Amino acid sequence: MSLFSRSRGLLHIWMGFALIMAAPTRVFSSTQPDRAPSVSMAEPAIHKGKVEVEVFDTEEILAVSLAKYIADLSEKYTKERGRFTVVLSGGSLIDSLRKLLEAPYVHSVDWSKWQVFWLDERVVGLDSEDSNYKLAYDGFLSKVPIPPGNVHAINGRLGAEGAAKEAAVDYEARLKHLVHTKVIDEHHPAGSPIFHLNLMGMGPDGHVASLFPEHPQLHEKHRWITFVTDSPKPPPKRITMTFPVINSSANIAMVVTGTEQAHAVSVALGKANSPHVLPVQMVRPAPGELTWFLDKAAASQL
Repeated sequence: MSLFSRSRGLLHIWMGFALIMAAPTRVFSSTQPDRAPSVSMAEPAIHKGKVEVEVFDTEEILAVSLAKYIADLSEKYTKERGRFTVVLSGGSLIDSLRKLLEAPYVHSVDWSKWQVFWLDERVVGLDSEDSNYKLAYDGFLSKVPIPPGNVHAINGRLGAEGAAKEAAVDYEARLKHLVHTKVIDEHHPAGSPIFHLNLMGMGPDGHVASLFPEHPQLHEKHRWITFVTDSPKPPPKRITMTFPVINSSANIAMVVTGTEQAHAVSVALGKANSPHVLPVQMVRPAPGELTWFLDKAAASQL
């Protein structure tokens, strides 16, 4: 069987553990290995939980499917848990959420039940152009009726002071308090927080959050939030969730668009090699689910 096949003009890429597709209809996933064809290729690093990979013809179609995916999860957890805990990141991710601001979702989603957190944040003031909070507020949060008390940003004073270590300690303490008060679900027996949905992007170097290739923060096992003072891209000071927290998420959406990320995508999905493990390869939610949302440009090297 060919690794690549075309049907009705849609791109299908058989990975041996999932199907990459251009339409939002899922055919099989890592939980259905009997339906995966036999293909000789490198074993993907991300195989611990359920993995689904979807490729869309355009970023616009991707955004439509992403909105439905998020709205469906919002409805599920609002009914089951009485709240929906969502982790946002920076970069182009916020723009990819734009379809949630349109009908039907802007009216049908129960925004009052959302609790919003940040995967990582630049250690700057909340009004800084470098702030992930400001990016999310301007492009998304200011346009939906999420109660201000449900939006959990970095401590603005510590950010403005550039106090990276103190900001990380403060954010972790706040998360632990919200676990204790049952705003955030808890993973037993590990005790780590369970976020219902973690919305992530990926850089061309394969970094996720503010966890960069070959940085020691990749191997943090105990802290929920760590800090970075030497980010390879400005600004240098960041705080970030660690992999024990990321991988405790119930659902992770990895949203990647554009040709700059294509090589890292191919490494992460086992189609190419890298001299070192990319941070994105360490995203292994268990027993959660990881769904890749790719446009054709990002999937061009698969």
